[in-house]
This record gives sequence, C-alpha cells and structure tokens, in this order.
Amino acid sequence: MKKIFAEYKAFALKGNVLDIAIGIVVGGAFATITSSLVANVIAPSIGLFTSGVDLADLFLVLKNGVQGGPYLTLALANKDGAVTLSYGLFINSVFSFMIVSWFAFILVKGINRIKDTESKQVGKVTKNCQFCYSVINIKASKCPQCTANLG
Repeated sequence: MKKIFAEYKAFALKGNVLDIAIGIVVGGAFATITSSLVANVIAPSIGLFTSGVDLADLFLVLKNGVQGGPYLTLALANKDGAVTLSYGLFINSVFSFMIVSWFAFILVKGINRIKDTESKQVGKVTKNCQFCYSVINIKASKCPQCTANLG
C-alpha cells in the first residue's frame, strides 16, 4: 500500500500534472466569467438593439404543458412542463464559445511568439564552422571538430 501511495505521490507532484490541474481550475473560472459576460453584458446589449428581446427567452414550443400556452418566457414554459426548443440559450452558448476560443487563440499566439523569440536567441549563441560546417559556440576561435582557426 505504501508503494502505491509513493507512486501516486510521485505522479501527482510532477510538474505536468500540477500544470494541468492549475489549467483546469483557471479554465473553469474563465468559463464562469465568460458565461457571465455573455448573459449579463452581450445578451442585454443585443436585446437593446432588438426591441428588448432577451436571447435567453427565445424559444419555440414543441408541445404545450399542463396549462397550455402562450408562454411569455422560457421559465414559464418550463414551469408548466412544456417541451421547448431553446434556441436563445444555444445562441448564448455560441457567443460564449466564440469568446473563449478567441481568447485561447490570442493566448496561444502570444506563447508561440515568446517561444519564437527564445528560439531565435538560441540560434545566436552558435554558428557553423566555415571549414567543416559543424555547429560550434559563437565565441569559439578554433573549431573543436576540425581544429581550424576561425580568427
């Protein structure tokens, strides 16, 4: 049992596992913020331009509930047990996805730019020997492979 616990501890404390766990927590928080942005900022702004229509209340009644329609809101339709096609909520989800994917794209693009800058700096610390074409330190005055003077 101790061996299994020790193996699990070694696995759980690896850098990659911790990075993934932190990424999941931050991603969950970001999803909450994005959902709030869509529901509380973007959807009301769209509603302002569409005569006060709330995206969350856009739905189509497929089957009336116990009392029957018409239903002014999705909440009333659900409360009555009506079967609905809630396309307004789907539109909100599409907006959320677009925002999350846009920020993920910007994040990946920024990380790639940093990696490209680092790889260019690595290229500046080496050069090719003009005689044997082996990769050597840029400060070398003599090639360690062919012993040519690089002066």
